[in-house]
Amino acid sequence: MELTNEDVADILAVLDSLPYDELDLQTPRFRLTLRRAAGGGWSEESQVLADPVPVTPADNGSPAARQAPQPPPEAGLTGADDGAGLVAVVAPLPGTFYRAPRPGAAPFVEVGDQVGEDTVVAIVETMKLMNSVHAGTRGRVARICLENAELAAQGVALMLIEPDT
Repeated sequence: MELTNEDVADILAVLDSLPYDELDLQTPRFRLTLRRAAGGGWSEESQVLADPVPVTPADNGSPAARQAPQPPPEAGLTGADDGAGLVAVVAPLPGTFYRAPRPGAAPFVEVGDQVGEDTVVAIVETMKLMNSVHAGTRGRVARICLENAELAAQGVALMLIEPDT
């Protein structure tokens, strides 16, 4: 199931009308947590729980190299071993890719950093909601594919992870 921007806006409108400060939704494919932010609005954290799918990274860093193949709906949104041993972490939604939690802050991760499955490696801002992006696998960050504040389509590889063996 894919949600449109209108669907998300409708969900947020319903949440705004309720007295709750947090919504935690988990399915076999993903977990979504929405929290009422101080001063209004909502913050969002999401995590893909499904198995990864293969991608083929390219070495030249071109925009075409950044596009991960679209996974089948049942496969989730991260990429897996492609023969080169790398796992792609892809954008769960279309939006603006940010490497740090706020302007001027240190990036979540750098090339060479060790990460765990639940490590937040980036955020993607969609409709003023900050969506946390988790590594989805344990390993070392091998490459960051996009520049900070660059627009990312859903499914585009944000970074590549060399999984622990």
